[in-house]
Amino acid sequence: MQHPVAVLAGGTGGLGRQVATRLAHRGFCIATTYLVPDEAEEVEQLLGLPEERLLLRRVDCTESEAVDAFMSAVAETFGPINVLASLVGRWAGGRDVADTDNARFERMIDLNLRTAFFAARAAIPHMRKANWGRIILVGSRAAVETPAGQAAYNIAKAGIIALAGSIARETGDEGVTANAVLPSYIDTPAFRSAIPYADYVDWPTPDEIAAVIDFLASEDSGVINGVALPVYGHV
Repeated sequence: MQHPVAVLAGGTGGLGRQVATRLAHRGFCIATTYLVPDEAEEVEQLLGLPEERLLLRRVDCTESEAVDAFMSAVAETFGPINVLASLVGRWAGGRDVADTDNARFERMIDLNLRTAFFAARAAIPHMRKANWGRIILVGSRAAVETPAGQAAYNIAKAGIIALAGSIARETGDEGVTANAVLPSYIDTPAFRSAIPYADYVDWPTPDEIAAVIDFLASEDSGVINGVALPVYGHV
């Protein structure tokens, strides 16, 4: 039987590696973008997949043409795309609305919203051909609680919720669902470095959040569509 196909936009980070591992164990072909070659090599070794089930490609996911080309390459290599997990993102705070410069605003929109929009837009036609698809986007608790001092990030992540809802209503009768998961903190080295004096005990791990994404990527999740799902842990 043909292996199902999962595309991970930004699949070499802490969360992406866990998502890739879970989906690979379920028999998926894995196609993931990366920017740092060392991270790609680490993921390749971690997954241990044969060449016919793994595609790693350096892609700037803020560039729509590059994303379109990557999706086409995945479909040509593996066949119809079944799952998209859009995992690209970055946090930057320290600015109220009145103090947010254009560069910071555009950077947050680029990394957290445009990447997801470009990936979903490119994947949907391939999923429609398969008459089945699962799109999982990563939003943030900040999208619904909007902390002060990080307006650009809050706005970008709120857009993720709107994007998932829009896709859900446009493709739900075609077997394609779209949902957003909303982490708060994730227990990764990057978060610990950014908040060095925090209590990490109750922070969810990347694998715990990956387990939710794995379920949303499954056949059994078909009744969940257009949802913004909190994955806060006990924080």
